[in-house]
Amino acid sequence: MNKPAEIFASLAQHRSEPAVMLDQMIEHFRQERSAMELFEAMKMRVRHQVGLPLVPFGEEPARSEEVERQLELGLLQACREAGTILVQDGRVAEGWMYLRPTADMELARELISKIEITDDNYDDMIQVLLHEGVDVARGFQAVIDHQGTCNSVTLYEQSIVARSMPDRKAASTCLLNHLYGELCSLVRSDIAQKDGEPPAGEDESLGDMIESRRWILEGGGYHLDTTHLAATVRVATVLDDPALLKKAWELTQYGRRLHHQFQYPGDEPFVDFYPAYGAFYSVLLGQNVDAGLKLFQRKASTVDVAEHGTGAIETYVDLLDRIGRHGEAVTAAIELVPADVPAQRIVPMLIEIAGRAKDAGDPTAFESLLAYCQQREDVLGYAAALHAA
Repeated sequence: MNKPAEIFASLAQHRSEPAVMLDQMIEHFRQERSAMELFEAMKMRVRHQVGLPLVPFGEEPARSEEVERQLELGLLQACREAGTILVQDGRVAEGWMYLRPTADMELARELISKIEITDDNYDDMIQVLLHEGVDVARGFQAVIDHQGTCNSVTLYEQSIVARSMPDRKAASTCLLNHLYGELCSLVRSDIAQKDGEPPAGEDESLGDMIESRRWILEGGGYHLDTTHLAATVRVATVLDDPALLKKAWELTQYGRRLHHQFQYPGDEPFVDFYPAYGAFYSVLLGQNVDAGLKLFQRKASTVDVAEHGTGAIETYVDLLDRIGRHGEAVTAAIELVPADVPAQRIVPMLIEIAGRAKDAGDPTAFESLLAYCQQREDVLGYAAALHAA
C-alpha cells in the first residue's frame, strides 16, 4: 500500500498527465479498500474522459446523449466496485446503497451470500436480503431462525403476501419446511415417549405417523401452536413443487384430527378449513381430482360474491389452470365472474391463462376471451387479447 506521503508525491509528479494521475489515485484507494473515496475517484476519471472538469462547478452546460451515456456507464462501474468492497468488508447496508443503482441482483446476492448473519448485522442483512429482495429465501429463513415462527407468520401476512409470486413462494417454502420439520420432530418424540421407542427410521413422514397411530391426537392434544399450523397451510397454496404440496397436504391431515376447538374456520371457499385445504392440495397432487374440483366448482357457483368477494371463483379458476385445464379455467372465469366486476380486473389474468392454453395446443380460449371483451365493451382488453393471440 502507498504511504500517505508517497501518494501525494506521486500525484504531484503526474500533475501534467491527468489520466495517469487519476489511475494512480484509483489504484491507491483500491489497495486501501477505501470504497467511498474510490467511487469519487472513478467519478473524476469518467468526467475527465468525457472532457468535463474533475469536480463540477455551478450549473453545468447541457451535455450530448453520448456524453450522458458514458457518464452513466462510468458511474455504474464505480458503484459496482465501491459496493463490492463495502459488502466484502461486512458493511452490507452501505454496500447495497452503491450496488442498488446497478440493478445487478445476482452480484449482490453472490457477495452477500458470503457474509454470515450475526446478531450485530442482523437488521442490515434482513433489510437488504428480505425487504430489498436480494435473497428473500435466505432473509425469511433468518427471520424464522432468529425470531421464531410467530413473528415470521406475522411478517408474511403483513408484508410478503403483497410481494411478487417468486418472493411469496420463497418465503412460503421456508415457513412450510420449518413448521413441517418442527412438527415431525415433536410427533416423533411423542411417539417415542408413549411407545417406548421412536418410529422406525427418520424417513417416516408426518402423514405416515399419524395414519398408523390414530391415538396421537386423542384427548384434545396438539404438538405446536395451532394458529401457526393454520397459517402455514394457508400460505403454502402458492407453491408448485409436488414434494412441498405433499407436506402441506399432510399438515391438513394432522389439522383434521385436532380437537374441534382448534378447527378454526377460514374464508370462502375454505370455511371448512382443513378438509377444504386438504381437497385443494389433493387436486394439485393429482389425487381425487374430480371430487375436489366439484367441491370448488360448487363453492364458486354458490358463494355470495357481494358478501364474500370473488375468492371462491378465483380459487376454482386457479385450480383448473394449475392442473393444465387452461381453456376450462378461462370459460369458468367468464361464466362465473359477476357482471358488476369490471372486465379490466380479470382480463389480464385471462390473457395469461389463454396463452398457456394456446401453448398447450388449444387456441379456443382466446376466442372465448375476445368474445367476452366485446360483450363487456372492453376495447383495451380486446386489443391486448388480440395481440397476445
